[in-house]
Amino acid sequence: MSKVVIYSSAYCPFCIRALRLLDAKAVDYQLISVDGQPNVRREMTEKAGRTSVPQIWIGTTHVGGCDDLYALEAKGELDRLLSQAQ
Repeated sequence: MSKVVIYSSAYCPFCIRALRLLDAKAVDYQLISVDGQPNVRREMTEKAGRTSVPQIWIGTTHVGGCDDLYALEAKGELDRLLSQAQ
């Protein structure tokens, strides 16, 4: 199982942007599409407390969305979180 899990939608520009950052860092992630899957979106909402995509987890830490991921990167904390994830 990947240490990074992302609930995403194919046409979401924020999802695409978040995936680009993770791809640039060569991070292995599990992508879970919510497109046309109300049960999966409901699962995401229950876990995250948010309805928007992307919703990103690194290990057991709920990072949040794209802006939250980039904020971690800007603070220099993303690499540390990725390296500590189980």
